[in-house]
Amino acid sequence: MSDLTNIDVVILCGGKGERLQSVLADKPKVLADINGKPFLDLLITNLKRFSFKRFILSVGYKREEVIEYFKDREDIVFSEEESALGTGGGLKKAEKLVTSDLFLAINGDSFCDLDFNKVFNFHQSKKAFTTLVLVKARESGDCGIVTLDDFGQIKDFSERADSQKQGFMNAGIYFMEKTIFSYMPKGIFSLEYDLFPKLKNKNCFGYVTEQQLVDIGTPERYEQAKKSLVVKN
Repeated sequence: MSDLTNIDVVILCGGKGERLQSVLADKPKVLADINGKPFLDLLITNLKRFSFKRFILSVGYKREEVIEYFKDREDIVFSEEESALGTGGGLKKAEKLVTSDLFLAINGDSFCDLDFNKVFNFHQSKKAFTTLVLVKARESGDCGIVTLDDFGQIKDFSERADSQKQGFMNAGIYFMEKTIFSYMPKGIFSLEYDLFPKLKNKNCFGYVTEQQLVDIGTPERYEQAKKSLVVKN
């Protein structure tokens, strides 16, 4: 039985969400309303079902609005970006707040109905340096592709899907050993395109799930999320 109680969660929620501004009226993407609650609140509620106790919010665009909403929560601390740093730069800036040797990093604008105990056990059984949760790639091709070997170890990252490549899409959910910070530069960089391709020979594994990835990155996906997203208490 896994114990996730002492594993910190870093939620990457500094992005502006430019494609959503037409429907959010300049609100931070992670505060997008889903049936009366901010998307980020639903995400944290779901994570708490698995006994995660401490959340580090990496906030950037309109961060004061996110901080105002969650400021009274004793289980939440904030890592503030003065300017946009990308997914990698935002995570690196949160390094000093991470207290656990293993931590979970997760995008703040997507949701996947995972059993996090199973992902944790997979990570431990593989003695992985980093485990990426992977889902079936979108047919639209607007995503990078991850390919695995027969043992689940990551072989390759491609920036965009194409008809010649078969693989999986990064779900933006990662179990990471804290030592990964030593591979991260300071400043602006992307986990997906700058860091992970350099780590493919560092015992990085992919955990494949059949669960659907729900994201709110475009107005169309946001509308679909409002219809499909139900979080259990």
